[in-house]
Amino acid sequence: MFFRSTIKEIDAPLLQEWLEGKNGGTFRIIDVRSPQEIAGGSIPGAEPMPLNTVPLKLHEFDPKETYVFVCRSGARSAQACMFMQQRGFDNVYNLRGGMIGWSQTGGRISAMKQAV
Repeated sequence: MFFRSTIKEIDAPLLQEWLEGKNGGTFRIIDVRSPQEIAGGSIPGAEPMPLNTVPLKLHEFDPKETYVFVCRSGARSAQACMFMQQRGFDNVYNLRGGMIGWSQTGGRISAMKQAV
């Protein structure tokens, strides 16, 4: 049996609008890169959570909340979105192009604390 899942995506300009409060709702940004990558900076307000720890921290997610997952290029964050969708989370978005796309569009990067 083949399951096809469509991952919702958000691009950097739209995410910037969301960060400015133009989406009319709240959301969390989850950065699934490695601690070494995250140490180089991330999107302001992003929460560090390396991809391999997402299943272990599933209990920290609320299915009613909205989440934007980000990684370097968008591949690992797409995996995180698929994982979450398979567990009944509907409001999960992949940042198209990841941090590469974010920085190419002039998105602000802030220093990050290490993932716990």
